[in-house]
Amino acid sequence: MSKASVQETKLQAVLSLPQIIALYIGSVIGSGILLIPGLTAELAGPASLIAWLMMSILVLPMAITMGLLAARYPSSGGVSHFVRLAFGSHYGNMVGWFFLLSVPIGGPVLAVTGAKYVAVLLQWSELQMYAVAALILIIPLVMNIFGLQLAGKVQTIVISLILSILLLAIGTSIPHYSSSNFTPFLPNGWLSVVQAAGLMFWCFIGWEAVTHLSAEFVDPQRNAIRGVLWSAGIVALLYFTVALMTIATHSYGGNVSAASLSVMVQRTLGPVGGWIVAVAALFICFAAHNAYSSAASRIAFALSQEGAAPKWFGVLHPKYQTPIGGLAFIGGGNLLGLLALFSGVITLAQLIELPNATFIATYIGGCLAGVRLLRNSRLGSAAAWISLVVTVCLYPFLGWSALYPLVILAILQARRKWNHFEEKRRR
Repeated sequence: MSKASVQETKLQAVLSLPQIIALYIGSVIGSGILLIPGLTAELAGPASLIAWLMMSILVLPMAITMGLLAARYPSSGGVSHFVRLAFGSHYGNMVGWFFLLSVPIGGPVLAVTGAKYVAVLLQWSELQMYAVAALILIIPLVMNIFGLQLAGKVQTIVISLILSILLLAIGTSIPHYSSSNFTPFLPNGWLSVVQAAGLMFWCFIGWEAVTHLSAEFVDPQRNAIRGVLWSAGIVALLYFTVALMTIATHSYGGNVSAASLSVMVQRTLGPVGGWIVAVAALFICFAAHNAYSSAASRIAFALSQEGAAPKWFGVLHPKYQTPIGGLAFIGGGNLLGLLALFSGVITLAQLIELPNATFIATYIGGCLAGVRLLRNSRLGSAAAWISLVVTVCLYPFLGWSALYPLVILAILQARRKWNHFEEKRRR
């Protein structure tokens, strides 16, 4: 047995189906549920519900593709492992780096987003807000040192709280429902519906993250696809219902669109509603960072075993056998990103564009792998092809951030050529 195989077996199968579902939901539901329903309602009016329905259907093939690949080829390498099997180690490592270099940048974005909701309510200074953001970053990393069994249990509790808060928000808005808020149904034309659908795509990214934890699933052949289908249904239903009630109560427009969930809850509960949304924001951002930190630390471990990353990336905790090398890399990147935001070197809006680009590049690689690896499955082949078309069509619309994955490619290619040069020189 190879060294990589021996190391892989040290990652214990501890994640049950409820924990898998919780990790999937936590990786997909992020700050988007706090922002996007109001923004899309303002953009396309009640017709934005068509876009929500359309995106809920379009992202299902992505979820199915990732779930089937995780079921057939469970590995801490996740998407990079699938690409490696389909196209070779070089391309697999490339996709692994795409994902790995997304999380240290995306973590501070999530943390600051969650901390801002509390800071506004308590009128905290910027320093206090960033202190809370630092805690949101640190706690999941520390939990992951003790293993996914602890992280998975905590994730299940957190997701239960998030779902309870969102259901409360939906329930309290029902008395303010008015059918008159659905007219005019199409105030800005059909083009606005397509634009709204593009904006919504960011709400559904995350299916690739949990594939990196598939080596630690209990019965991955059965639970991977069950987990992704359950979570896809729950996520789509939550997004659509929140969007529906946002429009039904007209909790959008002008300056309130970016805080539509808070406005909707406060219609019934008053200032207490602001606290509910703030707590939800903290939980949501914590859950997403927990899921992505777990996944990224495993891909760092896998890349190290492949010789495509520094050896210290693959260091495991002597007692808990968790990838503390990868967690240390993520923590260092989180710190740099948080300092960059705090110093004003880059804005939150600018920073979020970079991980978006690498996540889309990761999806493209995973979908290409799915086309090859799932070709003997009618469902898997169809899901992979649909996902590939959707992601490739989206990539040109990323703007300047589309260059970020290309820069990573250039650096990896230069490193590869340098290694070849060094090998030849030694001979």
